[in-house]
Amino acid sequence: MRKALIICLLLPLAVGGLAAALTQGSMEHFAELAQPPLSPPGWVFPVVWSALYLLMGAASFLVWKADAPQAEKTRALVLYGVQLATNFAWPLLFFRAGLYGFALVWLALLLFLVIETAFAFGCIDRRAAWLLTPYLLWLLFAAYLNAGVWLLN
Repeated sequence: MRKALIICLLLPLAVGGLAAALTQGSMEHFAELAQPPLSPPGWVFPVVWSALYLLMGAASFLVWKADAPQAEKTRALVLYGVQLATNFAWPLLFFRAGLYGFALVWLALLLFLVIETAFAFGCIDRRAAWLLTPYLLWLLFAAYLNAGVWLLN
């Protein structure tokens, strides 16, 4: 059980870490862009994302270990994997490629997938759905920031 928890926690951290490695140096360029009001300093992003990835991992562990029908758990964890892959692609689109408009559309897709994942998780373990709530709120804030950068640049 401990090994499964560690894997569940490390998987989203690894996905986020790889995305960060592939977009290394982009925060300097991001800081030079016109920013919408309420834009946080660059150091906030890795701190918040690390916490969110840990919450995602904990939520996935709760679903994995739950006493629920395997088909239901599989569906929920596949959705989780799809949203995690979609999450991985967003910083590449936004930071690396500079495709701010397309990244905003991609972020809308990510929001939809996370909402679907939260509903699927909630049917298995309500705590898992609640653990995704900060992620959803941060994605809404990220959409605001993404839209602002797109409109201002």
